[in-house]
Amino acid sequence: MAFTTTKSAFWRGVRDSAPFLLVSGPFGLLFGVLAAEAGLNVPEAFTFSLAVFAGSAQFTALQLLQENTPLMIVLVSALAVNLRVAMYSASLTPYLGDAPLWQRACAAYLVVDQSYALSVVKFETEPDMTVPQRMAYFFGTNGLVAPGWMIATITGALVGAQIPESWGLDFVLPLAFLAMIGPMLRTPAHLVACFVAIAVSLPATLLPYNLGLIVAGLAGMMAGAQAELWLERAAARQTAKRERQS
Repeated sequence: MAFTTTKSAFWRGVRDSAPFLLVSGPFGLLFGVLAAEAGLNVPEAFTFSLAVFAGSAQFTALQLLQENTPLMIVLVSALAVNLRVAMYSASLTPYLGDAPLWQRACAAYLVVDQSYALSVVKFETEPDMTVPQRMAYFFGTNGLVAPGWMIATITGALVGAQIPESWGLDFVLPLAFLAMIGPMLRTPAHLVACFVAIAVSLPATLLPYNLGLIVAGLAGMMAGAQAELWLERAAARQTAKRERQS
């Protein structure tokens, strides 16, 4: 589809992102409920979502804050969980790197899974888009999701404040992470990274200040990277062997 104006590109991004409300809405609601369960009031929960705007990092930080973890460890853990966003930003730079600085700064804040996935596919399939049109489309992918996340957070915090503490909603937090991780395990390298992180995390619980989370995450990433290299080399050897036999 050819984009004739930046306005049409923006609204196309809005339309393409609409289905993601079915995912971001419930997770934002869950974060608000758990934030209230953790003792945050509605303005604090809203400010948390507004300042961070990164679902998995918010859940991680919230869990560590509940356990009275030192602030530096909370920040490092949240950043570690969100490292993928740095790769997203690097991937988008060839398409958005020539935009004005203020636009790139706003885009950096709005880089999340959904905005990246939609934008990079659109930019690859529509190479004739101008930089303003690309930026408009990118902002459009957050036109519904970002406000929806904030509204869901406020709603969840309002509801969560009325839920008795005896309900033990903090148990929902690990379930939420399982729901997020499950669909991401698509390759053997992903599975290796997951199970190595699990294996390391069990003895790593003995480390102080919840450092086990960081240690397990690093171990999982290294194991996944090594597994991917091994699989690529094995595939290359198989290809070379078939070529020699033919």
